[in-house]
Amino acid sequence: MKVLLTGATGYIGKRLLPMLIQQEHHVVCLVRDKDRFHLPSSFLPFVTIYEGDLSNESSIKNIPDDLDVAYYLVHSMSSDKDYQVKELNSATNFRKIISETNTNQVIYLSGIINEPKLSSHLQSRKNVERELGKGNYALTTLRAGIIIGAGSASFEIIRDLVEKLPLMVTPKWLNTKCQPIAIADVIQFLMNSLGNVHTFNNNFDIGGPDVISYKDMLLQFAAIRGLKRYIYVVPVMTPQLSSYWLYFITSTSYKLATALVNSMKIEVICRKSRINELLKVTPVSYVKSLKAAFSEIKDEQIISSWKDALVVSNHDFKLSDFIEVPTHGCYTDERSRDVMRPTITLEKIWRIGGYTGWHFANWLWQLRGFIDRINGGVGLRRGRTHRTKIHSGDVIDFWRVLYADKSEGYLLLYAEMKLPGEAWLEFKLSDGKLTQTATFRPKGLKGRLYWYSVLPFHHFIFKGMLKRLAK
Repeated sequence: MKVLLTGATGYIGKRLLPMLIQQEHHVVCLVRDKDRFHLPSSFLPFVTIYEGDLSNESSIKNIPDDLDVAYYLVHSMSSDKDYQVKELNSATNFRKIISETNTNQVIYLSGIINEPKLSSHLQSRKNVERELGKGNYALTTLRAGIIIGAGSASFEIIRDLVEKLPLMVTPKWLNTKCQPIAIADVIQFLMNSLGNVHTFNNNFDIGGPDVISYKDMLLQFAAIRGLKRYIYVVPVMTPQLSSYWLYFITSTSYKLATALVNSMKIEVICRKSRINELLKVTPVSYVKSLKAAFSEIKDEQIISSWKDALVVSNHDFKLSDFIEVPTHGCYTDERSRDVMRPTITLEKIWRIGGYTGWHFANWLWQLRGFIDRINGGVGLRRGRTHRTKIHSGDVIDFWRVLYADKSEGYLLLYAEMKLPGEAWLEFKLSDGKLTQTATFRPKGLKGRLYWYSVLPFHHFIFKGMLKRLAK
């Protein structure tokens, strides 16, 4: 079949793509930014890439007509005031364009929406489903709740809470019931729905066998990790306080924390159906889904991570817009050093950030990350998806990778911390010399004052980091 995959750079899309290729489907990937989309060479014969933005109808008019099935895996966890309008507009544009093709089926991954009162995000999922249902194709909707897998938002937030806090005083929504599902089972449901006429023009709730509270999810996670944890639920935390609690303890942004808190107050439990038998999927338990996630982490086989999404950084841009480092009106800190063993230095650069740290004065980097969190930024807690591999679009602590080519010995990072300006950090290794350049483009007087106030720290940190990298 010829299959359109939207959201191909997202957490679900990255995992669904290899499964589609494995079954010898030709996949048309619709992405907003080609620079963030990386494919193994073995995938290339089976994939066609189109760059387009669903919020702009004219940018997706070149989608091929001879499609058989389309996956709609696009949604936002933003808390912008107009995000519901944007989501509905994207769904409308998609529905119009796909209705003009030969597509027989659209498969939409939504959220469980069985409660009479929904959060604004779950209501938006419902609105999108209604809009997609107006097309002249068969719509299959799979509604999932909490998705558990290495790199998923739910898993990483639970991990942050359990591994950082021996004692938790928590908001009352931790008693809310939910029905978590393993990411592998979600992918299997999506795959087995492909072309299945029994799912046409219907919606199904998908979930694992366990109906548990968020509190029990934390405690079971702790048991698997061999950690003793104490959780006390109090009724006095407002949604705003709960959002700040999640924001400061976990790696999520404040906007995402707000969206999660509002949704976690709603029970997400599956309706009874025959979908498991119909699609021949037997979902695993919550505990097994956790063990599978840790196995993936141990083997360093994390295919996708929610932290790499632009929504986590509160930025929305194309990498190509920033890949040319400016010079006019900018301040720079450029340093070079001869390298005796380039291969070792290159490996150090490619491991920078995350668990490895920044090779020098890590406590100062951590302090900068803490200050960033206090000011509403992302801080250092996002880490990185893989310890040794880097691709354009990846996150490294409070940086976004704009360009990474190990064979060229070139890594370019763009700062996503709160700054009165814009900042880039470059590493170039060529002819036995490592050049490290920090560039800052200030915004107004505040930006200039900021640069000069941190100049002594830059001298200390960047000099030490370069020395360690070249050593």
